[in-house]
Amino acid sequence: MAIVTFAALLVLGAVCASNLIIARKPDAKELIAKVAPYQGWIGAISALWGAYWLVYWILNLKAMMTWPILGVTFLANALLLLALGLLCGIGVLKTFIKAPAAVEKLDLTVAKLAPFQGMIGLAGIGVAIWTMLDFWVLHI
Repeated sequence: MAIVTFAALLVLGAVCASNLIIARKPDAKELIAKVAPYQGWIGAISALWGAYWLVYWILNLKAMMTWPILGVTFLANALLLLALGLLCGIGVLKTFIKAPAAVEKLDLTVAKLAPFQGMIGLAGIGVAIWTMLDFWVLHI
C-alpha cells in the first residue's frame, strides 16, 4: 500500500499544486506537463483508492488507535487521496456516474475543495514523503 499511495500522492500533489511549484521552480513545468494528460485517470483511481482506505480505516478503528502514528498516517493518506483524486479525476468520474443527484453532489464537493487545491496538493506531497519515511522506519 505504501508504495502505491506514495506515488499517487506525489503525482497528484504535484499536479494540484503545479501553480505553486512552477512559481518557485520554472523548470518543473515540463515534468508536470508530461503527467497532465493522465491526471484524470490517476485522479479517478486515487479517489476510489482513498475511499477504500477510508472505509478500511473506519472498520479497523480500534487497531488504528493501538498504533496512533500509523492510524493518523492511514487517515491522512485516505483523506488526501480522496480529495486529490476528486479534484483531478472529476471529469473521468462523471462519465461513470449516471445519477444526476450524485453528479450534482460530486460537483458541489469539488467546488468546496477547489479553493484549497494548492494547499491540498502540498499537503499530499508532504504526507507522501512522511508515508515513505514511516514505511522505511517500520519495515527496515
